[in-house]
Amino acid sequence: MTRKNALVVRGGWEGHQPVRATELFLPFLRANGYDVRIEESTDVYADADAMAGTDLVVQCVTMSQITAEQLAGLSAAVEAGTGLTGWHGGIADSFRASSDYLHLVGGQFATHPGKEPCERLGGQEDNYLPHTVDITELGREHPVTAGVEDFELHTEQYWVLHDDLIDVLATTTHPVRPWQPWHRPVTSPAVWTRRWGAGRVVVTTPGHSLDVLEHPAVRTVIERGMLWATRTASAS
Repeated sequence: MTRKNALVVRGGWEGHQPVRATELFLPFLRANGYDVRIEESTDVYADADAMAGTDLVVQCVTMSQITAEQLAGLSAAVEAGTGLTGWHGGIADSFRASSDYLHLVGGQFATHPGKEPCERLGGQEDNYLPHTVDITELGREHPVTAGVEDFELHTEQYWVLHDDLIDVLATTTHPVRPWQPWHRPVTSPAVWTRRWGAGRVVVTTPGHSLDVLEHPAVRTVIERGMLWATRTASAS
């Protein structure tokens, strides 16, 4: 088995448990032939030598900030063939002040609608809603999601702003509710891929908590996304 180099970058908002969340996937990476390097900071992105030898970046950094040098290093690596993947806020709600980062990943968290106001108690559960993740026609054929059936979750349902360069493998629809200001159902991408130069990006929006990451369908999509995003021979 040819060894691959995976770089796990974690940090940011502790509510997403970046350490415990990423630890769930380290055995999978190692069992699939990856040598894993773990960094608790995005400083590594500015290290050109480290990034040149990285086949896959698994990012779990919610909100936080990224410097121009760090982002330039990450973007250059992806353009040269390094894969980039992650879940939930660790990739779709990272570095809100950076439009260039948004351009790289193709979609950004806008909100997660909440329960009816009278049902809210002030905790994270106020934003947990039952919803369906629907596999698209493309998703039914794509290696990341093929064979995965539509599935139900009771957790945060991400509303994402995005562009047309992403390939949407799964969606979720926000219904009209009396206490919300929108007037028709809104469908958001829930899983997507993006080709960027020679690199591949995979974003999975479910993953707010450890139990969601351990949901069989969510975990399957994330793990397959790691394999698919990894640098290909043509990008070596």
